[in-house]
Amino acid sequence: MSFELSEDHETFRRVVRDFAEREVAPHVAQWDRDHHFPVPLVHAMGELGLFGLVVPEQYGGSAASGGGGGGAGADFTTLCVAIEELGRVDQSIGITLEAGVGLGINPILTFGTEEQKQRWLPDLVAGRALAGFGLTEPEAGSDAGATRTRAVLADGLWTINGAKSFITNSGTSITSVVTVTARTGEGEISTIMVPAGTPGFTVEPAYDKLGWHISDTHGLSFDDCRVPEANLLGVRGNGFRQFLAVLDDGRIAISALAVGLAQACLDVSVKYAGERHTFGAPIGSRQGVAFQLADLATSVEAARMLTYKAAWLKDSGRPAAQVKQAAAIAKLYSTEAAVTATRTATQVFGGNGFMEEFPVARFYRDAKILEIGEGTSEVQRMLIARGLGLPVQ
Repeated sequence: MSFELSEDHETFRRVVRDFAEREVAPHVAQWDRDHHFPVPLVHAMGELGLFGLVVPEQYGGSAASGGGGGGAGADFTTLCVAIEELGRVDQSIGITLEAGVGLGINPILTFGTEEQKQRWLPDLVAGRALAGFGLTEPEAGSDAGATRTRAVLADGLWTINGAKSFITNSGTSITSVVTVTARTGEGEISTIMVPAGTPGFTVEPAYDKLGWHISDTHGLSFDDCRVPEANLLGVRGNGFRQFLAVLDDGRIAISALAVGLAQACLDVSVKYAGERHTFGAPIGSRQGVAFQLADLATSVEAARMLTYKAAWLKDSGRPAAQVKQAAAIAKLYSTEAAVTATRTATQVFGGNGFMEEFPVARFYRDAKILEIGEGTSEVQRMLIARGLGLPVQ
C-alpha cells in the first residue's frame, strides 16, 4: 500500500511553493501587522489556477492537465498539496484558498443547478470573486442542527432573518455571494445563496482575532433579506446533509493546512538550531533541542500520511463512512500536531520566539484556530468514537 504522491503532484507542489515564496513570503509579515487582505494576491492565485483545481473546464477551470497535477479536473489530493504549500508560508493565505474552494465553490459545484453554476463559478474559479458559507451562528457552532436563522418562502421570494458568526471570505471587496443555512420549515434546514449587497444582508465589522490576521472573517446579519426562490441551493430540506458533506471534505483540507504549518515550524527550527550557538556549540547539538525536533519531524510525517491517505480515499471513491472516519482522524491528529509544533518552535527560538520579527510568533498565534474551525477536536473525537460503533453523546 502506498500513498506516495505522483510526479505530477510533486511538480505541482514545486510550482505552488515557488509562487508562495515569491508572491507571499516577502509581504506576509507586513500584511499580518496591518490586518490587510491582499485582493491582488487572490487574483494571482486565480490566474495560477488554484481556485479551479477541482472544477470542470466548462465552469471556468483551466484546460491544463487533470487527474494528478494542476489544472481543471485535478483530484482532491492536488488541492491539498496547494493548501499545504500556501499554509507553509502563511496560514491566512492557506485558509483563503481552502475556504474559497471548500466552502465557496464546492457547495455550488456539488449541489447547484446548471444555471447557478454558470452564473457564479467562472468568477470564483478565476479569482475575480470569493464566496462564503454561512453555517456557524452565535448559538449554533458545533451543534449546527440548532440553527436559528429562518427563511420563509412567499410570492417567489425567500425572506431571511438571523445571524451568522465567524464567516471566512464573507466581507472582502470581491465577495460575490454567501451560501447560508436556514430553517425553512419544521425540522427542515436548507441552504440559500445570498448575493453580496442584497438589501437586508449586513456584513458586520471584521473580528479582532488572535491569529489569521490576513484572513477575512466577519459576522453576518439578515433582516428581512429577500432573495429569489431560485437561490435555493440543492433540494429544500437537504441543507443539513449538504453541509455535513462539505465539512467532511473541509476537514481533510484543514488537515493539509495544519501539515503546512507543522512543516514550517520544523524547517525554521532546524535552521535556527544549527545557527544559534550557546556555550560554544549550536543548540542543535544538545539532546534537549535535537530530540524535540526529532519528535516534531515524526509528527509531521505522521500528519502528512494521515492527510493524504484521507485525500486518497476520497479520490478513490471509497464509501462515505470510511472517508468521514479518515477525515476526522487526520484533522484531529494534524491540527493538534501543528499546535504542538508551534510550541516546540517557539521554545527552540527562546526569547526570539516571542518577538514578532520572527515568523514563529505568527505561527504560534495562527495555530490554535486549527483545533476549532470546521469541527473542534472534541467533535472529531466524537465522530471517531461513533465510527467505532460507540454510542457516544
